Amino acid sequence: MARTHQLAALGITIALALSSGSNVSLSNVRAQDELGAKLDGKKLFDKETFGGNGRTCLTCHSKETGTFGLSDVQRIIDKADPDDAFLIHDALDDDGIGKTRIQTHGTIRVTIPLPPWLSLDDDPGATEVSVFRGTPSTRNTPALDPVLNHDGRAHTVQEQAREAIHGHYQNTIEPTAAELDAIAEFQRSEPRFFSSPALKRFAATGAPPELPPGITPAEQRGRTFLVDAPFNPPSKRGICALCHSGPMLNMVNQAHSSFSNGSPPVGARFINTGVTIVNAPNNPVRTWIVNDRINPVATILSPDVGLLLDPTPATPPPNVIPRAFFAGLFKIPTLWGVADTAPYFHDNGAKTLRDAVAHYQRFFNFTEEQDPVGSRSLGGRVTLTDGDVDDIVAYLQLLGGNR
Repeated sequence: MARTHQLAALGITIALALSSGSNVSLSNVRAQDELGAKLDGKKLFDKETFGGNGRTCLTCHSKETGTFGLSDVQRIIDKADPDDAFLIHDALDDDGIGKTRIQTHGTIRVTIPLPPWLSLDDDPGATEVSVFRGTPSTRNTPALDPVLNHDGRAHTVQEQAREAIHGHYQNTIEPTAAELDAIAEFQRSEPRFFSSPALKRFAATGAPPELPPGITPAEQRGRTFLVDAPFNPPSKRGICALCHSGPMLNMVNQAHSSFSNGSPPVGARFINTGVTIVNAPNNPVRTWIVNDRINPVATILSPDVGLLLDPTPATPPPNVIPRAFFAGLFKIPTLWGVADTAPYFHDNGAKTLRDAVAHYQRFFNFTEEQDPVGSRSLGGRVTLTDGDVDDIVAYLQLLGGNR
């Protein structure tokens, strides 16, 4: 895919201001005094439909992985139940009947309001846009991440729950603040939402999990890619930690000065690693027009512009960094429990853990001039081999927690 606006590929740390609240309002709102003094977060998560299409939080966030993979989708399809709450609305193909996309990629149609600086060339009057994304796992993140969703639009667990109820339940009953609080507290405390006891202890006590040492030679070699260490190409030591560092393995490497200012930034980290350029699921490519009324108008060809769709990030003033710069940046996910949460990337473009790691062979092995996925700052300075990929995958299999 040709890019008409160049985007930096690595070394981008975006601090998001934490906020909550929504302007969405439905007429059928349950009065607080009807709900009782004690709300059952488990029941609200597992069974409550809010008068919608039959979906619940559990429909797309399984007890086993916090998300749903292709095997989960196929299991639902094999039930041959046309009324299944999952296989309706945004899970179906554009014809409202077919199951090709969900069966092949496991992605859901997500409809997002367009912020004032963004429009579509083929539909200039549009106020919202649909993109196709995988479901972020609820393992570890509700209690331990400051922002949620691939593009960071949800800055609290309550906001994420409300957004999902509005966008995927087709609800007719509005969740109350108390119900959203109960759902959030359930996700922050229930063991199923943690990939290991070590992660649950981290949420409860602040004692961070440690990288397991590894047992096999492959695991021990794989660990070297994730240690916090100054990055000195052509050495590959710590290369994965450039983005997957810190207690949650989703921060920039604090040991590498050019990627941090000496202290962990507030908020979540976002990066552009060329996943939308690969566009493995072959999602529709749109022409996005970025006009912040300060910088020159920018045109971007992409299936999904990520962080640019978040209406509230505390980014630098647009005259310092144009808003178009944030197109293609997506949230860096935690690696704890990653072996259980396939497919990977915001578009489910990597079906296996090895596919996900192999993507970075293009990212690191080539410059942007040699390959559109190549890293502008690091491309060609290191070379990940197939053996490196195997070692990294072997180590990632261990990251259920501090073992």
